[in-house]
Amino acid sequence: MFVQISTDNRLISDAEANARLEEKVRAKLKRFESRLSDVEVHVTDMNGAKGGDGDKRVSLEARVNGHPPVAVHAEASRIEAAVTAAAEKAARALDHALSKAKTH
Repeated sequence: MFVQISTDNRLISDAEANARLEEKVRAKLKRFESRLSDVEVHVTDMNGAKGGDGDKRVSLEARVNGHPPVAVHAEASRIEAAVTAAAEKAARALDHALSKAKTH
């Protein structure tokens, strides 16, 4: 599973921070690893320098082999919290999508 992290131009990102975020995503989606080709995570700062609750938005798209991609969004005041919430949402959505495919 290939995980790609990208940020908008209002956020400062480095290899170490991206590695921590990637590890969070991998940990939450570990049980789907063999079925996922790649996961894209895009982090956006909604309010720029103003700050505030829920101003970090994460869009996560997981591409499942043989199935349509699963896309989720999450917002939080901290990037790590938003990434964790998005990964948890993605895990639930993947559970639902893959269990639905088994019944058909």
